[in-house]
Amino acid sequence: MPTDHKLDARLHAARADLADIRLKGRVEADRFVAGEPAHVCVSLVDLRPAPALSRGIDTQLLFGEPVSVFDRANGFAWVQSGLDGYVGYVPEETISTTEPSPTHLIAVPRSFVYSGPDLRLPRRHALSLGSRLAVTGEAETRGTRYLLLADGSAVVAAHCRSVHDAMESDYVAIAARLLETPYLWGGRSAFGIDCSGLVQLSLQMVGERAPRDSDMQATGLGQPILQSELVRGDLVFWKGHVGIMEDENTLLHANGHTMSVAREDLDGAIARIAWLYQQPTGFRRPLVKT
Repeated sequence: MPTDHKLDARLHAARADLADIRLKGRVEADRFVAGEPAHVCVSLVDLRPAPALSRGIDTQLLFGEPVSVFDRANGFAWVQSGLDGYVGYVPEETISTTEPSPTHLIAVPRSFVYSGPDLRLPRRHALSLGSRLAVTGEAETRGTRYLLLADGSAVVAAHCRSVHDAMESDYVAIAARLLETPYLWGGRSAFGIDCSGLVQLSLQMVGERAPRDSDMQATGLGQPILQSELVRGDLVFWKGHVGIMEDENTLLHANGHTMSVAREDLDGAIARIAWLYQQPTGFRRPLVKT
């Protein structure tokens, strides 16, 4: 059987010994299996290209996000994201097959999960914008409303929105809420984020699916435009980098220069970046209203 060399290894679960059953006939593998549905059960987990904590991260998965599990071995699970299709390894204890379907999303940059419906109780962990919750009830303490989770923990209701509510329409405004978030290679949360993670997470919060990496976004997100056509919400690409236009002259981007999400004059950014990454490689308009 010939191997399909055109498959992107980042987006297809295929190893010599094991592969996604949907790839049967396209790749060679000793065995093909269907992915087992699961969800992330920790606040944030790094997705790595190999089952070793010493390896750098490719991306991250947020609390409640769906995955398909293809293999478990030596404390790691080999999974594929249900949101963007990214494949990699996570510690096995970070996923669960018993989580109910999410009912709410965290809609602010960061929020705490408390051990009960009271801000004075110990916090269990923190969640990023975009995290998914399965709410089982509500409670109110001293005028603050909380949403309850199955284990008795609670989050502030005002920090969440129902998955059934109308979504926001301006993804640029969401990206701007993450200003000064630390830059993190492979990061995809309000605790640390990279350039393409900022684009993807912001678009996801307005209901738009987006590829994970900047090269994927540069070829598969929206439609190409000219630099002279740039307006709010358009994307500027360099080799290995992407930024969001806040207006006709201002770029929002997670970058290694400030090591944060920052605003920068586009002309200044182009001049500053040119010595290392040359001129922009393209400009695109996501298919969203801003």
